[in-house]
Amino acid sequence: MIYPLLPLFLSSVLGANASFIGAIEGAAESTAALLKLASGWWSDKVKKRKPLVVAGYFIATVARPFTAMAETATQVLLIRLTDRVGKGIRSSPRDALLADSVTPGARGRAFGFHASMDNAGAVLGPLIAFVLIRYFDLSLRSVFWLAAIPGALAFIVLVVAVKEIRAAEPVQNSAGKADFSSPDKLGRRFWAYLGVVLLFTLGNSTDAFLLLRANQLGVAVALAPILWVTLNLVKTSLGTWAGALSDRVGRKPLIVAGWLLYALVYFGFSRATEAWHAWALFAGYGVFYALTEGTEKALVADLVPLARRGSAFGWFNLAVGLGALPASLMFGAIWDRAGSPVAFAFGASLALVAAMGMTIVAPSRSIRR
Repeated sequence: MIYPLLPLFLSSVLGANASFIGAIEGAAESTAALLKLASGWWSDKVKKRKPLVVAGYFIATVARPFTAMAETATQVLLIRLTDRVGKGIRSSPRDALLADSVTPGARGRAFGFHASMDNAGAVLGPLIAFVLIRYFDLSLRSVFWLAAIPGALAFIVLVVAVKEIRAAEPVQNSAGKADFSSPDKLGRRFWAYLGVVLLFTLGNSTDAFLLLRANQLGVAVALAPILWVTLNLVKTSLGTWAGALSDRVGRKPLIVAGWLLYALVYFGFSRATEAWHAWALFAGYGVFYALTEGTEKALVADLVPLARRGSAFGWFNLAVGLGALPASLMFGAIWDRAGSPVAFAFGASLALVAAMGMTIVAPSRSIRR
């Protein structure tokens, strides 16, 4: 309910420019990334995932609605940072818990299904926001307050229904203690994969810029939630199928295809001139997400030993998050100085280079661990 309205709230209500919006999103994701590494490592060390997941969701559930009280863009930055602290604490242990809970042959399907359910919420939330704004004439701030209700319900379900899965005992080192953090223990192929992911991330700025670009092309503010629904409906519809397909044909083909599609969509945004172009490009962007969102995480679990799975997801999320800040800052700066078409062309170019790199570093078939 909040995310698709936030860039418009920042720009139209609080007067923030594209560079500051990029800084907010980039700083928020980088903050989360640092904590994702620590929480993933800690979940390996103590062999407990759920307590960290619960703590992370609690922080985010409490923090997000306070966006309704923000009077300046700086206050939104602080709220977003708090929200992302929660995300940082929960994400890597949650991903490891999910990988622990399924067999290797169903790993892609499981991560694809998780992404689909996440995106299903991103379909219903904006639809609710649209109805509240269009038919009940509520302000953006009122919608932000009401977003606390589904957040609280989700937290209750997490506490009551999610079960801890005990993974196998970690391998012991020569001193008799488990070594969870040493980077060289994760393998060269994992680090090569991470390097290519980081390169792609540098061209993958916050999706807030897509919403701003759609507004430039003539998509009304009230329709922004519906545009976001279109994106997430595609992601929801195809995510589980794409994850299961990666179990059968391997992770590499889907990731490479997804990154190439991303480059095509960003190039399309650089050349778009009509409102309907934004709708079509958002649908294509949803296919990119469906192909890669669950598949990239499944590949992480494929490449590393079970006992270091939390740490591996921590490093993966760190790479994605640390790349988010310079990506959004660069994109926003290019937008402000050279215009949005040049910024989108820049993102498309980096995606093309990363796709070529992925063809080299990713294994042709999935590794079963």
